[in-house]
Formats: sequence, C-alpha cells, structure tokens
Amino acid sequence: MIDLQQLQKEIYDNKVAKGFNVTDIPLEFGYTYEELAEAFKAYRTQLPDLGEELADVIIYIIGLAAILHIDMEKELLNKVEKNKKREYATVHGKHVRTKEE
Repeated sequence: MIDLQQLQKEIYDNKVAKGFNVTDIPLEFGYTYEELAEAFKAYRTQLPDLGEELADVIIYIIGLAAILHIDMEKELLNKVEKNKKREYATVHGKHVRTKEE
C-alpha cells in the first residue's frame, strides 16, 4: 500500500528540487487541467501511454494539495466514506442523489 502522505511530500520536494512552480496556484490548476487533457487525448486516440498520463494527473493533484497544505490521504478517506453513505436513484432517466448523510 502507498503511504500517501509520504508520496505527497516526495512530489512536493521534487517540485522544489527541480525548480517547478510551488507558488502560483492558478498556474498549477492550469497545469493539472492540461495533464487531464493529455490523458483524455491518450484515451481517445488509444495511445499506449494512457496510464502514464493518468499518473501525471494524480501527481499534479497531489502536488497541488501539498502546496495548499491539504492532507490528501485524510481527504480521500473521508470522501470515500461520504460517498458510501450517499444514495442514488434514477429519476426521469437521470441518475440523481437522493440521500446525503
């Protein structure tokens, strides 16, 4: 199992060591969006590097969380539990949330 907190630190430390952005938050969101677009292109065109492109997306998200001092391990675990408790139904052909705890 991955130690997400350690991975988050490694990603941030690598950004600093390589001179990548760690201060311009809107720019970092833009880079993250760009990586997601690259992953979509790899999927759409059936390129063999789809997994690598998805990894880039995750790396950028984890790096952004580190810059913002967000504990992604905690946030992910909380969100997974929250999603488990939600209930959905199909209403007029649309999947809608019917219960939130």
